Amino acid sequence: MNRINQLKSFLEESPKDPFLHFALAKEYENLDDLDLAIEKYEFLIREHSSYVGTYYHAGKIYEKKANYARALECYDLGLEVAGKAGDRHSAAELGEAKEMLLDLLP
Repeated sequence: MNRINQLKSFLEESPKDPFLHFALAKEYENLDDLDLAIEKYEFLIREHSSYVGTYYHAGKIYEKKANYARALECYDLGLEVAGKAGDRHSAAELGEAKEMLLDLLP
């Protein structure tokens, strides 16, 4: 059974587990299926907004798709979530990603 089918099977058993949704998004991303990855990341943003890992990866995909406004929104949302959670490491990564993107934009 391939990894995507395995994760989907796990999601049938535990549909509310944000890690499984995140893992599935990463698998789609690894296969360069950015639209399906975004679909999963957006689901996580809506349904599991406190899952801080989502925001960095969603932002990076939006950067790849040249949707810089949404990438910045993801970074800002993630900074807010990381701040509330006291997650300095994630906040630093999100802040760095945001600054790097802002440096590239005109």
